[in-house]
This record gives sequence, C-alpha cells and structure tokens, in this order.
Amino acid sequence: MAKLQAHHVRLTTFIHATEDEDKVLEAIGTLIPEEVDEEDVIFDIAETSGYFGNPIKVVNVEIKRSKAVRAFLSELRELLSEGDRRYLLENLDEKVDEEGTLYIRFSKQKAYLGELEIDEGEDVIQVRIKVKAFPMRKEAVIKAVKEWLEE
Repeated sequence: MAKLQAHHVRLTTFIHATEDEDKVLEAIGTLIPEEVDEEDVIFDIAETSGYFGNPIKVVNVEIKRSKAVRAFLSELRELLSEGDRRYLLENLDEKVDEEGTLYIRFSKQKAYLGELEIDEGEDVIQVRIKVKAFPMRKEAVIKAVKEWLEE
C-alpha cells in the first residue's frame, strides 16, 4: 500500500453572510478524521469584506503533526470515489504546483451532507497538501500522488 507523505495539510473555505456558520464548520469537519486530536488542528477564522462590502469569514484549518497528517491522508484516500480518483489522476499536472503542493477542491454542500465530491466551482473547501517527495520536484510529487491514488 503506497503511503503519501506530507509536511502539512491546509483547508480553506469562506462563510458568506447568507450561510449558517455552524453548517460551514460542520462541512469542513467532514474532512478532519475523528482520530485527529483537537490540539493537532490549528483553526483560524478571519473576517473580511467582499467586493460589494458584504461580510465574509475566511476559515483556515491547518494540520501539521505527522500522525495527524497521516490520518488525514488515509481517510481522504478512503473517502475519494473511484470517479474522483480518476479525475485527479487525469488532471495531476494541473493539481500539483512547482513547490510540491497538491490542490483539491471539494463541494461544501456535499461535505455538509457527509460526502466528499470534487468540485471546481466557487462554493468549495480547498485542500492544499504539501507533499514530501525526494527529490522535491513536481515530477516526483506527481509520481507519489499517482501511486497513492492508484493503490
């Protein structure tokens, strides 16, 4: 079983004035495995304004500890549907940047319902995974992610 290794995981989403904050936080919680201790998760909510002055909250979650990152990656792999894994495999070159970060966007609405579904729209939870690979080049990261997805 190929294990993907990562330095850290960051989750980001927005809470718009028309949304229920608790429901959005519940949606983002769908991505955090139960076995991850609260002290291993750094949670930050920043308030800002949208283009038309509407209030927006930016939710940033960071998982740094190795054990918590491993649990996150293991659960994420299990929750990805076959179709979503195939989609990622077909688009890996666009989903990995030169610094070795894998970007995946999930439907916020589906996450609230306890489901994970990749979504390229705007109402999403963005997941950024800083992958460990040697040598640290985009090609090595793509290879590691590909092995992890194909297992």
